Amino acid sequence: MSRSATAPPSPSAFDAAGPVADMLLEVSWVLIGGTAAIFVLVMALLALAVRRARRNAPRAMPRAQARWWLYGGGLAFPAVVLVALFFYDERHRPAWRPVPPADALVIGITGHMWWWEVRYRDPASGAEIRTANEVRIPAGRPVYFGLTSADVIHSFWVPALGGKMDMLPGRVQHLLLQADGPGAWRGQCAEYCGEQHARMALHVVAEEPAAFDAWLAAQARPAGTDLTANLARGRDAFLANRCNACHTVRGVSEESRLGPDLTHVGSRLYLGAGTVPNTPDQLAAWVAHTQQAKPGARMPSSHERIDDPTLQSIARWLAQLQ
Repeated sequence: MSRSATAPPSPSAFDAAGPVADMLLEVSWVLIGGTAAIFVLVMALLALAVRRARRNAPRAMPRAQARWWLYGGGLAFPAVVLVALFFYDERHRPAWRPVPPADALVIGITGHMWWWEVRYRDPASGAEIRTANEVRIPAGRPVYFGLTSADVIHSFWVPALGGKMDMLPGRVQHLLLQADGPGAWRGQCAEYCGEQHARMALHVVAEEPAAFDAWLAAQARPAGTDLTANLARGRDAFLANRCNACHTVRGVSEESRLGPDLTHVGSRLYLGAGTVPNTPDQLAAWVAHTQQAKPGARMPSSHERIDDPTLQSIARWLAQLQ
């Protein structure tokens, strides 16, 4: 199952969009169906017992019959069900891969309080490409994620593409996923990590391979320097107010890894790790009132120290960083 990248991103594990998610959905339906069948059986036996009790005066169950219920219903039946589930689970358990498949795209992701740092390798130069809060992948190709954390335990989970994996400080975990076709899906940190855990989302966008290659090549380039006077004022204000102390804009400022890389922030679907859609108005509001939108975030609200015209110029410059 796939969807266009313009449709609302799906957060549902029942909207499976890749082979790993398809397998997990099958296992889920087996467990749901089996649980429902056992529940119906138990309720039917309970109803039968109540009906017999009403027809006849209560009396002790014959010892042989009681033994049959004890060994049959209490031991044999659970043992058969559990053994069957064990072998079914083993047949669906993914093989451990200490190295990625030969054709896999390798992406590194680091969880921060409360955003996602995403890293690619430029196939042309081998240089590292950093972005944030949005993962672009080629449709139909396996993607091998290296997952870690910079602070506390986070958990990477995109329900429509597969299961979740914890992200531990000082350790790299691995997860292999794949999207069947183009589309956009919402992910979420699935391990409570502090005040803004609920607003630590990310989006995975799968594109046709040619479109993905073009996107990755564009991400490898620094920010454009051919600016109008109005946009140049926004860039200069960004530097004058020391926004570059936390945010990198390649080609404009020196590298800083305290906050998300903003080199191509204008091309992303959402701001603040899925907090608000990335529109010009929302971008200006986010820069000015970060703490109102996401209390406790590491970024202060800029309206307290920067006047509105300057904030608007910074937002216009950031919006055109495609």
